[in-house]
Amino acid sequence: MNASTLAESLAPAADAEAAGRPSILSACLSPRAAIPRTLVIGITGAVWLGILAFWSYATYGGLMSPLFLPTPGAVVQRALALAADGTLLENTCASVEVVLIGFVISSVIAVPLGLLLGTFRVVQAAIEPLVNFIRYLPVTSFVPLFILWIGIGLDQRVAVIFFGTFFQQLVMIADVVRNVPDDLLNASYTLGASRRDVLLHVLAPAAKPGIIDTLRVTMAWAWTYLVVAEMVGASAGLGYISLKAMRGFQVDTIFLAIAVIGLLGLFTDLAFRFIRARFVSWAQ
Repeated sequence: MNASTLAESLAPAADAEAAGRPSILSACLSPRAAIPRTLVIGITGAVWLGILAFWSYATYGGLMSPLFLPTPGAVVQRALALAADGTLLENTCASVEVVLIGFVISSVIAVPLGLLLGTFRVVQAAIEPLVNFIRYLPVTSFVPLFILWIGIGLDQRVAVIFFGTFFQQLVMIADVVRNVPDDLLNASYTLGASRRDVLLHVLAPAAKPGIIDTLRVTMAWAWTYLVVAEMVGASAGLGYISLKAMRGFQVDTIFLAIAVIGLLGLFTDLAFRFIRARFVSWAQ
């Protein structure tokens, strides 16, 4: 067999392999198609570098006054200064404490109650109209009431986080439970399962991936309500130093507080993604 004959015999196999592996451009333009991890990292890095480059150009280039937009170097210097005297760590821990306590209390109540709300029509008829009414109320309007009822302190700030996340969690978890296919319930009854078994061993496990996703989404809302929670009467926290810096036109401190809140939110989001991959990997 000469070289030309060998090349002709291998060409169909190469074409078939190429046909079975779409190009990177085709994968990028195809809905839900997987793309190489290196490409994902490269795109993410390019976007962040682009934002940093535009920020640097706008500030160092004189397009924006430092009074309104600090330079990246100013924010880094402020971070180093606040970290050196312990101010940054102290206020970060205070904010993490408020968010975690409020979110955990909300989740502990919302998960079982949402499971019941999505399972039993009688529970739905009793509390869903009230929940749908309350969840549209602005959280900021309740801050004076919380101060009047609870006083100024940690409890008042935790109440803001709780109020901002609980009712959203309840509705979303109930929707997740309602989306569990009826075929699973019917098959369980056919196999002799009791109503209690269906609730605990069919509905709850089937809804677990959606519940984890709900907690991940509502955790972001808890972080967004942090500044509202620390708006009045707080003596520590990232929201507190941000509002304090606003009075002194310390824009670099405000940007630093925003950046730290964003990083903390990103960390908690990654934590929930890890929990989902670790404990409900079958739902991937």
